Amino acid sequence: MELVTDRLRLDALQLADAPGLFSYRADPEVWRYQGWRPESLAEVERFIQHQSAITAPVAGQWFQRAIRLRADGALAGDLGFCLSGDGQAEFGINLAPSWQGRGMAREASRALLDFLFGALKVHRVHASVDPRNTSSMTLMRALRLRQEAHMLESLWFRGEWVDDVVFALLAREWRGMSAG
Repeated sequence: MELVTDRLRLDALQLADAPGLFSYRADPEVWRYQGWRPESLAEVERFIQHQSAITAPVAGQWFQRAIRLRADGALAGDLGFCLSGDGQAEFGINLAPSWQGRGMAREASRALLDFLFGALKVHRVHASVDPRNTSSMTLMRALRLRQEAHMLESLWFRGEWVDDVVFALLAREWRGMSAG
């Protein structure tokens, strides 16, 4: 899967991406809200090798892609999704702090939503967000995902109980937005 936008290209992670991926994924401001915090460059390399073996999305398995600048191929972040097998998908996105605040997360997420609702014919897409992650909360609202739940202290995460906010969008809603 390769997706192209005005400024970005979403494609397979490469071993050459490992230092950059490790740099921002190990940054406390990034991993604070993420399920995966790599402990070493070798762990990131193993992750990339594992992802390289996945040639197409498979239900129940995260499919992670690089977010690159089209101009020079520089790694700006990564995004992934997991198909449930029943017409649904969960997605998540990470940007290196140096690339945040430039609309890239919105641009990459829109391309992903187009792909999920179009090529993969997904019925419903959702994302789970820690409400303290104000950038992700803003992104979900900018993408016009509907907030479906705010579960108080529902996850034991990194040694504390945290809230979980679920956002979702149906294919018919996305088509309606795209047409309008």
